[in-house]
Amino acid sequence: MTAPVFVVDRLDGVGAELVLDGPEGRHAVSVKRLRPGEDVVLTDGRGRWTDGVVKAAEGKDRLVVTDLRPVREEPPESPRITVVQALPKGDRGELAVETMTETGVDVIVPWAASRCITQWKGERGLKALAKWRSTAREAGKQSRRVRFPEVAEAATTKQVAALLGAADFAGVLHESGSEPLASVGLPAGGEIVLVVGPEGGVSPEELALFEEAGARPYRLGRSVLRTSTAGTAAVAVLLARTGRWA
Repeated sequence: MTAPVFVVDRLDGVGAELVLDGPEGRHAVSVKRLRPGEDVVLTDGRGRWTDGVVKAAEGKDRLVVTDLRPVREEPPESPRITVVQALPKGDRGELAVETMTETGVDVIVPWAASRCITQWKGERGLKALAKWRSTAREAGKQSRRVRFPEVAEAATTKQVAALLGAADFAGVLHESGSEPLASVGLPAGGEIVLVVGPEGGVSPEELALFEEAGARPYRLGRSVLRTSTAGTAAVAVLLARTGRWA
């Protein structure tokens, strides 16, 4: 198993030793119960990382890491996979973000589709977006990633259409799709954008706008997945098909 991952806001100027404190230090010492001699990975979550060895665990929230190697950078994946995720009810949004992050998505775009019961407005919307971003960060650490997915600002339907129009591959998960996502031709690089609709489905007007932008409807299989799990299944298909899981 790879070493546990912890987030450091800045890796610039890191010497041969670093003190991890605050929430990350508390998680390392009191939750993970790391001990001297164990390996750890430190990252900024944007692809830059280093690894080292625990020198000491002090108190409840202070971890001293030594033998740090030079900072390295993991390049962005290609093709980049963006999932436009319609807003689910309750905590299913965080579930979708968590499992897509663990699977390997690169960008998640929250979308207030016309048939979404949940709507992000005002302070409630800001809190929900912050929760999605926190979930992506924690899931990125859990899955031992050093480049966490970007969780974008909530998009309107017109903004989603613009994303689809600029993509190298654009698709919408929809029951009207005659072609399965598992057999469609995919680009070797560039940008893949896939739309996951709400529980009530993508409306005919939204689908028409997306098709006008160049997106086609695709299906995953015979069963109907919930919006909180469809994106994760689709990302797995795309990662396998593009060779990123090879």
